[in-house]
Amino acid sequence: MCGFSGYFGDGVAPDAARPLLQQMVAAIAHRGPDEQGIFVGDRVGLGHARLSIVGLGDGQQPMTLANGRFTIVFNGEIFNYVELRDALRAQGHVFRTGSDTEVILHLYERMGPDCLSRLNGDFAFAIWDAKEQRLMIARDRMGVRPLFHTTVGGTLYFASEVKALLRVPGVKARMDPFALDEIFTLWAPIAPRTAFRDIFELEPAHSLIADRNGATIRPYWTLQYPDADAPAQHTDARAAAEELRSLLTDATRIRMRADVPVGSYLSGGLDSSVVSALAAPMAAEGLSTFSVTFGSEEHDESAFQLQMAEALGTRHHAVSCGDGDIADSFPEVIRFTERPVLRTAPAPLYQLSGLVREKGLKVVLTGEGADEVFAGYDIFKEARVRRFCARQPGSRIRPHLFRKLYPYLPGLRQQSAEYLAAFFGAGGEGTDDPLFSHRPRLRGTAAAKLFFSGDLRRELADYDAAAELAARLPHDFGRWHPLHQAQYIESRFLLPGYILSSQGDRMAMAHGIEGRFPFLDHRLVEFATRLPPEMKLKGLVEKHILREATKDLLPSAIGSRTKQPYRAPDSQSFVGGNERGYVRDAFSKKKLEASGLFSPDAAGKLFEKCRARPASGYRDNVAFVGILSTQLWQETFSKTRTPDAQAA
Repeated sequence: MCGFSGYFGDGVAPDAARPLLQQMVAAIAHRGPDEQGIFVGDRVGLGHARLSIVGLGDGQQPMTLANGRFTIVFNGEIFNYVELRDALRAQGHVFRTGSDTEVILHLYERMGPDCLSRLNGDFAFAIWDAKEQRLMIARDRMGVRPLFHTTVGGTLYFASEVKALLRVPGVKARMDPFALDEIFTLWAPIAPRTAFRDIFELEPAHSLIADRNGATIRPYWTLQYPDADAPAQHTDARAAAEELRSLLTDATRIRMRADVPVGSYLSGGLDSSVVSALAAPMAAEGLSTFSVTFGSEEHDESAFQLQMAEALGTRHHAVSCGDGDIADSFPEVIRFTERPVLRTAPAPLYQLSGLVREKGLKVVLTGEGADEVFAGYDIFKEARVRRFCARQPGSRIRPHLFRKLYPYLPGLRQQSAEYLAAFFGAGGEGTDDPLFSHRPRLRGTAAAKLFFSGDLRRELADYDAAAELAARLPHDFGRWHPLHQAQYIESRFLLPGYILSSQGDRMAMAHGIEGRFPFLDHRLVEFATRLPPEMKLKGLVEKHILREATKDLLPSAIGSRTKQPYRAPDSQSFVGGNERGYVRDAFSKKKLEASGLFSPDAAGKLFEKCRARPASGYRDNVAFVGILSTQLWQETFSKTRTPDAQAA
């Protein structure tokens, strides 16, 4: 894994090209601490910061084919590069290196943009065709690796992180108010929008091709589910479980390919335990596993982590996220997320990747993606119960099922049936609403917009982030089974927009660590979309087929565990003994008035309320973390000065 940046167009003078690329690469040097490289051609420049994992001695970038026509900068891994290289050699291609980077170049030489369909990997890259004077940038199917772009004076600039783009003269860090509204509704901006006005994210499974005639963005793969009334493609549950096991084993096998040791995150839940169990016998020198522990029983899973590590015989390492740790790291966390966040969950993962780096590793497997692919989240079960309640809206019995969904939230156990029905919107929304599954979450999150300033409210008066999301759904969405509709929303929007970004790539690469995701192998994703819904969510048992396919790998206490979502302490991380000066400063009337995004009175009262008694409700926690992270974003990025501003 690495970081890259570049430009295409006439807006960079020849004598300014190399210094600009050097500044852009320096801004993302944390992504590639091993080596840096620059390529400057006619109207094009490419810069690269390398984290060497495959082809340690000969994989330097930018890399150019021997004929001089194609040059690439690449972030990520192509996991099937061995098979692709063998096929290309059989067709007459000659390789000079052992890297997966060169495989992409030769495949592009043979197939052009169609090469994307052959790649099994987590990637973002840019390829320059000197003969055709054409640039292509592209991103992997599920959105594991980031890629951003902007245009200034007709010149296209692109980079792995926005930090690099902020080094370009004329590019300024300005908050996009519509992106902020989306974050305070959906947890993340809807790509291609980012938190930065006029800076865009290339969407997952898309390519951008630019030449003298302009730029074209198009998808090369789509996430699809069968029509609800279509004949089932998998009817034999045992055969389907065997196929799942085979696909997941192979996905793990090819993700163990590296010229450096590969470790594994181990949360104590089903997904990371399965990945670690499959990886352990593949690790020639033994597997190292890594976990986060918490002092609070509500968040800690260390007993399960240790049980799994002992069962596998791994070299296990853990980092304790104690009082004050989240507050200490949060400003740095926001510098790397490059967007406001509503929860503190990225912060412990920032600590975890630091532990991996401290132990000398560069690569870890993780279990992310299983909940989206195999219907593991509570929101899927919740939507099923809400539909069940909607069929008999006056029932006082059915709403009690909501208590079973959230055993880790003891406050719900004391609530009445009427409260539960109202809280979860049971019967309150039409079941034909395309966002039915997510309405309670969207409504609960959007309540935090109560703290927006009057000016911001007026600017957003005609904007509806949820409606924007609904408008982005595919035309055949309405024909899918309700579970598949909910899975699509999670997989297509929240997964790349938050899980793989703010909690994934950004926290890992802050310490130069590459995360790999066996559950997001596109072969496995496509297989899972074709499974009947009941094989994934059987009644209220999540990830049923995954449990069946892997039950021989795990201790029964792990394999039968109900999903406990990864969470971290929110507002309580910043008050009392954890209060830091930057927190008081962010909530000060002076700073709130200066940002203009939040009501100083309302936000100030929230701060004092949480200081007096840490917030227990969802809205106040989301609002507290959202306001704090937005203020930190403003402080971090609005003070960034582009070279022209510095010269002025």
